[in-house]
Amino acid sequence: MKYRVLIVEDEFIVANDLRVILQQAGYEVSGVAASAEEADELIQAAKPDLVLLDIRLDGQRSGIDLARKLKEENLAFVYISANSSQEILEEAKRTDPYGFIVKPFRKKDLLVTIDIALYRHRHSIESKVRQEELLQKQLAALGSSTSDDGQRLLQVAKLLQPHIPFDLLVCASWPADSAWPDTQAYLRVAFDEYQYIGKQQLATISGLKEQAIAAIINNSKPLLDPVAYDEKALTSLRSVHPLPGLYLDTFKLHSCLVFPIVSHREPVVNYIFLNRREDVYGNRHITLLDRLRKQLTGSVATDNQSDAIGRADRHAHDGSFVPGFAGIVGSHPLLLTALDQAMQVAPYNTSVLILGESGTGKENIALSIHSLSPRKGRPFVKVNCAAIPAQLVESELFGHEKGAFTGASEKRKGKFEQADGGTIFLDEVGELPLETQVKLLRVLQEKEFEYVGSSTTKKVNVRIVAATNRHLEKEVASGTFRLDLYYRLNAFPITLPALRERKSDIEALACYFADKFCKEFGKKFHGVADAMFDEMNAYDWPGNIRELVNVVEQTVILNDGNSKLELRRRLMSPSPGLPGKANVESLGDLKSIHKQTEKEYIISILRKAKGIVRGARGAAEMLNLKPTTLEARMAKLGIKREDFNKPL
Repeated sequence: MKYRVLIVEDEFIVANDLRVILQQAGYEVSGVAASAEEADELIQAAKPDLVLLDIRLDGQRSGIDLARKLKEENLAFVYISANSSQEILEEAKRTDPYGFIVKPFRKKDLLVTIDIALYRHRHSIESKVRQEELLQKQLAALGSSTSDDGQRLLQVAKLLQPHIPFDLLVCASWPADSAWPDTQAYLRVAFDEYQYIGKQQLATISGLKEQAIAAIINNSKPLLDPVAYDEKALTSLRSVHPLPGLYLDTFKLHSCLVFPIVSHREPVVNYIFLNRREDVYGNRHITLLDRLRKQLTGSVATDNQSDAIGRADRHAHDGSFVPGFAGIVGSHPLLLTALDQAMQVAPYNTSVLILGESGTGKENIALSIHSLSPRKGRPFVKVNCAAIPAQLVESELFGHEKGAFTGASEKRKGKFEQADGGTIFLDEVGELPLETQVKLLRVLQEKEFEYVGSSTTKKVNVRIVAATNRHLEKEVASGTFRLDLYYRLNAFPITLPALRERKSDIEALACYFADKFCKEFGKKFHGVADAMFDEMNAYDWPGNIRELVNVVEQTVILNDGNSKLELRRRLMSPSPGLPGKANVESLGDLKSIHKQTEKEYIISILRKAKGIVRGARGAAEMLNLKPTTLEARMAKLGIKREDFNKPL
């Protein structure tokens, strides 16, 4: 198959070089456009398979403006640009490009990037087709089931969630013999848990009387055309159609998609999808729903349901791990969004970049992606890039030959070779030196590397999941991180929220870890005192979940095992202007703890770290202390190796 490529580039020399390279490589060049307006005409006429797109173009619209349209039309595109300002990068990232090539570029890099972009796009289309076929079958089966309307709507909600994300799904139907609609709604409250929202629940949550809610519902008319509303358009929606506005205001939602089903023999139905995030819905969602119209018609709910339906249909949830994600606790919408994204990307080989502050659980997400993927039976190799000395990082990642450098007494496999067939997790990838970034880019593009001290190329089949707490756009703008590597790693970004952004999960997290440590230390768990919850909720948690775990562990150690857990010291947020930095009252400050208790606590951490004091996952890192400080403290307290090598 000969792929058609459209070049959108306003520099004649660059555009001509691209044309020559592509034609020599066997591609058909659909045309060259210097502006987004010219590109629009060529796209309609030539129907290219891929668009090479500069960010800065002639005319009023930029390459990023054109990219948004390409995304809506499901056309693959790759940016070619020398622009690396942080603002431009962040804006370009939101368009989800299939690749990014930095000017000036090598011919081989260009062709490899195009090849991978086309592969990803084909794979994405094939995957979407298979997923949609399965979805159609599942919805059709629901239409012929004997379940009541409330049960069917709940199942419809669960089936549609991966394809059309929502925080609230409302189904409003206007029966032919009634001017008043029947309404049902399901609110997503956990990863696989939905709460039924009827008039009574709506009254309780909104603070309105049931008569007022009934008046809003009864005065509502159905929408007859599908429409997606962004934040700006919601004001007009509220004034014209009060029913969606009622749910938007009650649950503080910011995006809305209304999809009507109109039939002469069936009631007029509006499926209303609502989301807490802005600008979620677009034409691609409406197009998908239009293809599912027949199946959705068979799932129409027409009867009012009692509140008992919602209670019966809620899934049991014990407040511990999210199903399918070992080690992850919580149900905040920001966390659920990250888990949805991890579930969606897990089956594929796409590179994933996990973003978030230190201590937010990036390693757990990476492990879950591996465990949910076809590679789950193969190795999962973890690498802390920040803990490897710069002079050894290439040897650690790619291996070395005997005699490659002083101290290389034997040939050694690197982490990539150890992970062959599986997944490699590159934590703190932003710490890699620029020289190593070039070699990592080669592994991403060509699936090959060379041992240090060797010229022999070795192929490897590894999926890369990277993580960082750095703002990589700033690193790119400052020249410390490669732009092309950033876009290759950023093929599928997942952002984990800081704990201060998901405080509703603090209670579940504290109870889970408190129960865990009580069992570990042989103590009974009697719960957590309300005063401790109050103080934990008022705290900003600069160390995120890692800090919370340490606070809970320390509290369990100090508890007598006969009462509820209570904090023995005050939690204090960091000083203004110092985000993410703990002050002297943080976990590392052990001075306020009784000497014997301090000794027991340090010993417990040393056991947890398997006797390792320094480095990643060492006791010093867990305690937020310098290794020399911890070693001095151990000497002062008389802690010996046999103390923490003893079994608990």
